[in-house]
Amino acid sequence: MAETAATLTEIRARIDELDRELVGLLARREALVRQAAPLKSDGQAVRAPDRVAQVVARVRTLASEAGADPDLIERIYRGMIQAFIDMETDEHHRITGGSAPRTR
Repeated sequence: MAETAATLTEIRARIDELDRELVGLLARREALVRQAAPLKSDGQAVRAPDRVAQVVARVRTLASEAGADPDLIERIYRGMIQAFIDMETDEHHRITGGSAPRTR
């Protein structure tokens, strides 16, 4: 049991390190999304369903190449993309003076 606990502790420490890296990468992604917001003409351009489909297809391929479950990666990305769309919509409205931010 002690060996299992030590192994679990090690695994959790490695996960914590990956989380630190992921948060840094997500912060960089957020900064880029914020830069893109004022360049978009309207809410449809922010939602960009064709771009979402393109990103999802690309990450599914990347997941397969990395030995990850493409369905799991797609679910994670769709959630992340929606969160960024919500944030970008708010940012777009703030910058362009839009009358009403999106509803959640």
